Amino acid sequence: MDIQRPESVLRQKKLRRLIYGASVVVAVVAVSVGLSRLKPAAPTVERSTVWIEPVKRGPMVRQVRGLGTLVPEDIRWIPVLTDARVDELVLRPGAIVKPDSIILKLSNPDLEQATEDATLQRKGAEADLLNTKARLESDLLTQRATAATVYSDYEQAKLDLERKEKLYKDGLAPDMDLKIAQFKAQELEKRNQIELDRVETQKKAAEAQIATSVAKVEQLRALEALKRKQMDALNVRAGINGILELEPVEVGQRVTAGTNVARVADPTRLKAQIRIAETQAKDVQIGQSAEVDTRNGVVEGKVSRVDPSVVNGTVTVDVIFSVPLPAGARADLTVDGTIELERMADVIYVGRPAFGQEQSTVGLFKLTADGQYANRVQVKLGRSSVNTIEILGGLQPGDQVILSDMSAWDRFDRIQLR
Repeated sequence: MDIQRPESVLRQKKLRRLIYGASVVVAVVAVSVGLSRLKPAAPTVERSTVWIEPVKRGPMVRQVRGLGTLVPEDIRWIPVLTDARVDELVLRPGAIVKPDSIILKLSNPDLEQATEDATLQRKGAEADLLNTKARLESDLLTQRATAATVYSDYEQAKLDLERKEKLYKDGLAPDMDLKIAQFKAQELEKRNQIELDRVETQKKAAEAQIATSVAKVEQLRALEALKRKQMDALNVRAGINGILELEPVEVGQRVTAGTNVARVADPTRLKAQIRIAETQAKDVQIGQSAEVDTRNGVVEGKVSRVDPSVVNGTVTVDVIFSVPLPAGARADLTVDGTIELERMADVIYVGRPAFGQEQSTVGLFKLTADGQYANRVQVKLGRSSVNTIEILGGLQPGDQVILSDMSAWDRFDRIQLR
């Protein structure tokens, strides 16, 4: 038989159930909050697989580096002066040449005929000049003879006038004779002056004609000299001491004026052409110090030229050397060049990380004091060099940082080193 429970007992039972339920909910919430506040487990990284370096303070040398080649300072392309045909290749690339060494021989029959014509024209003009000089000298002598005759008549007229003036004063000659003598003397004086002017005019005219003939002769001489120079240039000469590097023609080939038929270079004077990345070349200036590694020694030099254009993402920088190159250095040899941009006296710096350009902010892992863990910190980078970079913020001298590629742990802010 069922016994009815009192109401108070039922209420106590319900109250206990509520208390138990609330306790479970509170416990679940507390556990969830606690778990959410726990840091994720730090991944473990082998210490030997990462590059760790301390942050330093002191002087830092800014440098840029690039690959390049040795090229001759003196390179001479040899063009032809006239249209011609290649008759003979006297020397081949690789031959050692002197300034008067004949590299190849050309021919041009039209030029040969033009040279002969120029010679004949020059000789004809010289003969005309001699004939003109002789004719003008003869004309001038004739004019001077006429002037001399008039001058003689004038002197005689003056003497006759003096004699008649004396007779007239003594009353031995009539007045009319005196006037006739005076008139004749005046007339001959004018004729004498005219003849003298004619002589000067004839002389100037002769000089002008001779000058014209001389100018024609000089013009034809210059034309002949040009033709002979062109004829001589058919024997293509090196022009400098060096090595014949290139000869891009064949026997029988016709070439036009201005075509380069050979290239000669002086192998004893070499310079380095270094290709610097365009992002690093902005601070390169003429006169900066440089070092070039020829794989057989390091040679010091200076920047002599910076190419204003960018080719394939690089800027070409010419470096000339102040000391002799080591043995084995030759044209087209691959070299490694380092250019010194500036020296900073007192800066905070570290080795250049795998990622991170100058004047940027990157995340780097900084080791804890015990060296067991590394936390990611934001580091502001400044000016960079080949192997080092300036630290503007986020690190202090003595800090140990990981510089190797840590992209595999980008989603972690803390790692454990083992």
